Order: sequence, then structure tokens, then C-alpha cells
Amino acid sequence: MRLGFLLPCITVLLVAGNVCKLAQNSSALPLSTSSRWIVDESGLRVKLACVNWVSHLEPVVVEGMGKQPLDTISKKIAAMGFNCVRLTWPLFLVTNDSLAGLTVRQSFQALGLMESIAGIQVNNPDLLNLTLIQAFKAVVSNLADNNIMVILDNHISKPGWCCSNFDGNGFFGDKYFDAEEWIKGLTKMATMFNGSPNVVGMSLRNELRGPKQGVTEWYRYMQRGAEAVHSANPNVLVILSGLSFDNDLGYLSKKPVELTFQGKLVFELHWYAFSDGQAWANGNPNQVCGRVAGNVMRRAGFLLDQGWPLFLSEFGLDQRGTNVNDNRYLGCMMGVAAELDLDWALWTLQGSYYIRQGVLAMDETYGLLTWDWSKPRNSGLLQRIQAIQSPFQGPGLSDLSPYSIIFHPSTGLCVLRTSLLGPIELGPCDESDVWSYTEQQTLTLKDKLLCLKADGTGKPARLGIICSDTQSKWEFISDSKMHLSTKMSSDGSSLCLDVDPDGISIITNPCRCLTNDHTCNPEGQWFKMISSTRKTASKNSILRLPSRPEIWRFVRNRVLESSV
Repeated sequence: MRLGFLLPCITVLLVAGNVCKLAQNSSALPLSTSSRWIVDESGLRVKLACVNWVSHLEPVVVEGMGKQPLDTISKKIAAMGFNCVRLTWPLFLVTNDSLAGLTVRQSFQALGLMESIAGIQVNNPDLLNLTLIQAFKAVVSNLADNNIMVILDNHISKPGWCCSNFDGNGFFGDKYFDAEEWIKGLTKMATMFNGSPNVVGMSLRNELRGPKQGVTEWYRYMQRGAEAVHSANPNVLVILSGLSFDNDLGYLSKKPVELTFQGKLVFELHWYAFSDGQAWANGNPNQVCGRVAGNVMRRAGFLLDQGWPLFLSEFGLDQRGTNVNDNRYLGCMMGVAAELDLDWALWTLQGSYYIRQGVLAMDETYGLLTWDWSKPRNSGLLQRIQAIQSPFQGPGLSDLSPYSIIFHPSTGLCVLRTSLLGPIELGPCDESDVWSYTEQQTLTLKDKLLCLKADGTGKPARLGIICSDTQSKWEFISDSKMHLSTKMSSDGSSLCLDVDPDGISIITNPCRCLTNDHTCNPEGQWFKMISSTRKTASKNSILRLPSRPEIWRFVRNRVLESSV
């Protein structure tokens, strides 16, 4: 596959180490909500495109300070297209005075992490003699210097790796999870960052879970926590997580939360491949995608229809590309995230840890950066998520009427044409053509008398002017609802839109993985119609004039069409 669409800035900054001009966050803070959207002070949509950055493990220092300078890491985050960080913190950081009073050096010394101390001395010497809370503030401040918004996520109480059902941190009443202490901690943290404009939200608690969890207690304490945070800092979004490791908010379909404030409430959801065990590896991808996506909508997606923002605050995968379960899940998740235009946070930034579960310098295979934090672990993933880093729709995005784009989740690219008569191919979604899906099941270029047509197995999909034949009609089939299928007039055979082995050209082939076969991979044929009001380059650009051979082919094809 050709990977020519990555931003040059990413390559320059992360590979060569130079600093180039970064896209700045120009949102008018603070943020609030308008129905299902997060908006700025001007009422314009702000899409949270975040990355998680861990600061809740035993050292209670944000990961990576021994690998790269703090400012270098912040600039990498911005250069990769992220506008915010979901920054994790343990409750004891602000409720346990003996812990909060430790310096960074003392914290690492207590854990025997002398090599990490040496690394911090080289890369971030100014942090070593700060207290843990001062170091945490320094991270938030540096992110602000780089125009990066921050969501403070109370990830756990006792510092350590999260999460299990029996770690004592899962639900109210657990060994390390006292509800009153939690509310005091939230209040203290909200107050502490009241004067930090880039702290735009607070997530009250990560992944509620365990044998003590219950709906009644969820309402009681989460509503109290929300009120406490809003009272201490009315500028921040208040983000509520669900039960069962933040996989379930279904109870809200029958009973909404009751709060004294409005315009600040957001709900969050987590979605990983392992949330459904090994279903992706062991089942038919189309069937699994249909079933799991349906569950996501029943458990959380319905909130969008009720007028609440939904923040996919954790998703991710093994970026080595060797995990079949993860690989299959991502295409389905990307299709849903694009269709719903979700706010989101990728797990995770860190390429390695100081110490995790007793292992020194553990490599994080879900990490966006490599073990030494010097470059992206998987540049293909960066290209893939690029399209969903910008909003497709929402208040104030543009004055365009809603239209459709054809999104290809496997690549993160969209269907477009390179010229008036040129081929249909994949390209950046910002250059997408403006499509319309009609009641007659035709895919037409909006405001143009051209429609998408199939010519046969392995042949390029093309534009035509005769749109009444069967091979101009397209239907979404399979449980995933991401196969675009048509029938050939000549023999009635069904073909699906597909991507050529070159990774760019759009062709048609027999539809794959429609049976119970779990060994096949349908992702090349997965396309999603996305509603958008985003301005596209093609909307305002002048397409190049066709060459004489192109004109001749165009006329010949139209003559052949008219004779059918």
C-alpha cells in the first residue's frame, strides 16, 4: 500500500527530530455541551481527538520522563494530530499527604528505579526535585504551552496498574475506594486546576467494576462526584464512566442522571477487542462486527440520540500488527467511530513504563511511540486515524448542507476521483467527493449527473451517466452493513466495492466473508457512508482538464452505455 498521505510534519518531527509548525488548537475555552456535541465558547464544535498518557502507576510520575524531554513529547503529541491528552492520576496523589509530598527523586528511589532517575536527570532535570503534585502540574502546564487540552482522569486510588475485579480499586466500598475520600480528592483536584484553561474536563473514575458494583450505588455516588467537581470548577466538562469496565451505560436509557447544572455533562465508553474475548479471532468478522456494534449502541450509543455527548475514552490495539483479534476489531470500530463522529482517546501514548506489574522498563505494545519514545511505533495507524481526528459534522463546522462521503475504515481514506473523467480511488477524506445515496440506491456525485457503476470482476469502478441499470444500484449488505453490493446486468452476479492490491484503486469483486467462515478477511471491502458538512478540497478546487484520450474513452463509454 502507498502511504503517501501522512502529514510531512509528522515525519519531520518524529523521525528527524526537528520542530515544524504545528496545527494550533484555536478553540475558545472553556468547553461546554450543546445536545450531543462538545462546543467552545463561541458555540462551535470541538472534537476531542485525544491520546491517553499514564501517570497513575507506582512512581506517580507521567511516563517517559527518562526517555525524552517533556516539551519534546508534548510537541510530538501535537504533531501527530492530537488536540488533547487524557492524563491519568491516582486518587492518593491528592488525598495521601505522605505520597503527595514526595519529590520525584524520592519516589523513584523508594522503588529502586535508579536507572530511571539517571534518565530523568538527562532529559528532565528540572522535575527531579519537584514534589509529585508539582511535577504533575508541570506536565499540564507544558501541554498548555503546546496548545493541548487536558482531561484529568481519576484512573485508580492506590497507584499501580489497572484493572482487575479484585484489585481493591474497582467500586465504592472496595479496600482502596472510599467514596468520601474520593469526593474530597475530586474536589481538591478540580480546585487545583480551576485556573488552568487547558484543563477542559475531568473524568470522575476509570472502569468501575467488581463484585460490589451496582446501578443504585452508581447513581448515588457518581451524581455526588459530578456535583462536587462542578461546584469546585464550573469550567470543566464532567465525564461519567459506566459499569463493567466502562462497557455498560445501558441503565441510563430508563433513568437519566439528576444534576443541578447543565451544559457540562459527558459520558464515556471503552471499547477494545478483548472486551468481547476472542470473538474477532474465532468468529466471522462480518457477523461479529454486526453483533458487537449493536451491543455498543444498546449499551452506550443510544445516548447520542438522547442528546448527550459520548466520549470513547479508551480504544486501542497491539500495534505490532500480529494480533488477529485486535486487527479485525479495529476496522469495525473505526467504521462506527466515523459514522457516529465520536470524540475519542487512543490508548496509549507511552512506548514503555518505568515499572509495570514488577517489570522494569516494560515495552508497551499498545503504545503509540516506540520503547525509547523517539518515533511512532506504527505509522500506518497514524494515517488510519487521521480522518477521524477532525469533525465530520457539528455546530458551526460550515454552512454546507449535509452530504455523504464514502469512508474506508481499513485505510482511513475516502473515495474520490483525481479528475473529471479519471478513476475512482482512495485518498484523504479532506479531498473527498460529495456523494449522495438516493432512494433508487444509486451513489451519485452531488449536483452532478454522474453515478458509481460496476463493470465486472476485478475491473475498476467508474462513473457513468446511465444510472437506471442494476449495476448502478448499490446496497449495504452483510451483518456489518459495510459491504456495498451491486448486481451485474449481464449475468445477475453480485459484486462488492473493493480495493485493488495497489491499496488505492477502487475495483469490484465477489463479496467476501458473507458465510460463517471465520478465516477470511473482509476489510478491503468494508466501506461506510458518513454524513458530513466538512469542507473538502474538491469542493473548492478546479479539477484538471481531461486529456484527449480521456475524452475519447469517456465518449466511447457513454455511447456503449446508451446502447444497453
